[in-house]
Amino acid sequence: MATMHRASKAAPAAREQPIEQPVEQPIDLRHLFAMTLGDHALEREVLTLFDQQAGMLIARMDTVDPPGVAALAHTLKGSARGIGAWPVARAAEAVEAAAPAELALAVAALAAAADEAHAAILEILRAA
Repeated sequence: MATMHRASKAAPAAREQPIEQPVEQPIDLRHLFAMTLGDHALEREVLTLFDQQAGMLIARMDTVDPPGVAALAHTLKGSARGIGAWPVARAAEAVEAAAPAELALAVAALAAAADEAHAAILEILRAA
């Protein structure tokens, strides 16, 4: 007896919908809250200090040699991690690891991340 094979009908491919990734904020407010133990005065103080330090360190990067740039980026990375400025921390880490030919581009990306953090800090300080 001959067996009849049915052609299996494959289910139509589901349309792949891109999964929306949450947009990472320049400052992780939960991390900042945890690091400052919910003290809003301390939060404002560390944000202000970070903002000043970031501007100063990035400005100095134009005046030092590549190892000096890496050292400044390392300092900024630690400060950024302390307040939850994760995009700044990652950009600073990229500066640390950048080859000399890539250094200017990495510093520009760091400056852009710091600018975004600066804008977020201004909003936080205004709201406080």
